[in-house]
Amino acid sequence: MKGRIHSIETCGTVDGPGIRFVIFMQGCLLRCRYCHNPDTWDFQGGQEISVEELMNRIERYAPYMKFSGGGVTVSGGEPLLQLEFITHFFKECKKRGIHTALDTSAGCLTGNIEQIKGVDELLHYTDLVLLDIKLMDEDKHRQLTGVANQKILQFARTLSEKKVDVWIRHVLVPGITDDEKDLNDLARFIQSLSNVKKVEVLPYHQMGVYKWKELGLTYTLDHVVPPSDEEVLRVSKLLSSQISPT
Repeated sequence: MKGRIHSIETCGTVDGPGIRFVIFMQGCLLRCRYCHNPDTWDFQGGQEISVEELMNRIERYAPYMKFSGGGVTVSGGEPLLQLEFITHFFKECKKRGIHTALDTSAGCLTGNIEQIKGVDELLHYTDLVLLDIKLMDEDKHRQLTGVANQKILQFARTLSEKKVDVWIRHVLVPGITDDEKDLNDLARFIQSLSNVKKVEVLPYHQMGVYKWKELGLTYTLDHVVPPSDEEVLRVSKLLSSQISPT
């Protein structure tokens, strides 16, 4: 079985706990206006790789991952678009005692019964989900990403019901995702979940703008200035304060 990947980071430190082997999958349905990896959108881009090849590459880093409390993280693009491959990969990781993390926006979920069954199987081998929640307001979410957020929020509720550990991620974009009502709505949603272990507020940046230009795409957020450290900390405290005690 082969999957299509964009790239690999062998010693990642920001996509889950500890030192992590991070695989960035190819393909995404969302068109986030601030995306710093638009080169992952194309389903035909990147390169094919087998689970066996990945496991062989991971073996040499396993001691560092285990010593640091790390593991593997599958990110994107959108990894759930390659559900069968990721499930097989995580299954092999768990055989070796390797911690698994899924970094997803869940924006490709449709509610199809076969997909639901596939996600259920994947979660059986998933230790942690890094769930990106961009906006609670559906209209604003469509304007920002091109898709609705109903299935994303339902996925968050499902993870809570199944008691799968979650880190909520929120990209703070001044003038777009920092509206006080929207943030309070997100805080209340986080409070309604029983499985949130951490909230990460990620400041908007423009480090991927050059990729948009190389791909001939129009970047519409040139005018947006990244948020201050103080604002990121304020929002982080607001959202983190709603994590339910375990």
